[in-house]
Amino acid sequence: MRTVPRTIAGEKRKRRVLALLADGKFHSGEALARRLKISRAAIWKLIESLRALGIEVESVPRQGYRLPRPVDLLDRQVILKGLSDSAREKIAHLDVPLTIDSTNRYVSESEPVPPGRAHVCLTEVQTAGRGRRGRSWLAPFASGICMSVGWQFAEAPPTFSALSLAVGVAVVRAFERCGVRDVGLKWPNDLMWNQRKLGGILIEMRGESAGPAHVVIGIGINMRMPASIRLQLAERQAVIIADVHEIARERTPPRNALVAVLIEEIIVMLERFAHAGFAAFADEWRSLDALAHAPVKILNGAETTLGFARGVDDDGALLVDVDGDLRRFVSGEVSVRRDRPIAAFGQGPG
Repeated sequence: MRTVPRTIAGEKRKRRVLALLADGKFHSGEALARRLKISRAAIWKLIESLRALGIEVESVPRQGYRLPRPVDLLDRQVILKGLSDSAREKIAHLDVPLTIDSTNRYVSESEPVPPGRAHVCLTEVQTAGRGRRGRSWLAPFASGICMSVGWQFAEAPPTFSALSLAVGVAVVRAFERCGVRDVGLKWPNDLMWNQRKLGGILIEMRGESAGPAHVVIGIGINMRMPASIRLQLAERQAVIIADVHEIARERTPPRNALVAVLIEEIIVMLERFAHAGFAAFADEWRSLDALAHAPVKILNGAETTLGFARGVDDDGALLVDVDGDLRRFVSGEVSVRRDRPIAAFGQGPG
């Protein structure tokens, strides 16, 4: 299996410092050094190494260091404990490095797991996250969920190309189990709330029509995005985003709890999709369709098509009414936008 680019000792020390700072309160360099049993100079170097990863650490003379706000750090053991026994048995690997270039790339370049087993990777800092059609994926430290799930089907399932739609259904089910309501799906791979982007899905697959098929499912979810990132996106005229904290407020689920439920729902979905394909999820997806009957603009290379969204067909292709003619668009060939300027959709994960 591909090795995560880090030294184990250095990673552990960074995690221990972050765990001590996770309450958002000031901690003196002396107190941190005492807890970690290292010198104050070593603490300073650790803080600088965290800053080099893009993690904001505030420092005030005679008060010490702190994070700008409390955070709930991803914890492999907490996630495992939150899983049902059946889901836990189906996980071949659960990797939670502090930083990585891309969770999708890491899983994709690892040795494929056996059919029916999952390889899950999450990270706090993703330096080269990818979105659909080559877009970058902004995910500041502890602000969201960056997760990839590798899975191998013994045989390519029916309607394989519609897998991203079924993944969307699984994610919404996980949200609802955690009390996050009213999330919709925008074809082919966006998670929406109140006409704003909450997250996205990126599917990478390899396989043949008759034989094993390997997929890597990338999922990005905005949990609590800093105002600075929202401003960056606005300046780029990119997206109007939403996050889970905005939806759930004081009922916002801890990230580890939401991750555990996401893993469970994705595994259940993958097992069912292997036999039934998109047909098992089509009706539920249509009930969550954020584009239903909306005016849309389809961008396909240099060609622009205007029409009205009419849902999806049995293979997951988008159906668009173009002057009375029902046309079919396949995932990966088009970009979809609302034709009326009521909201902007995004460059985030997906």
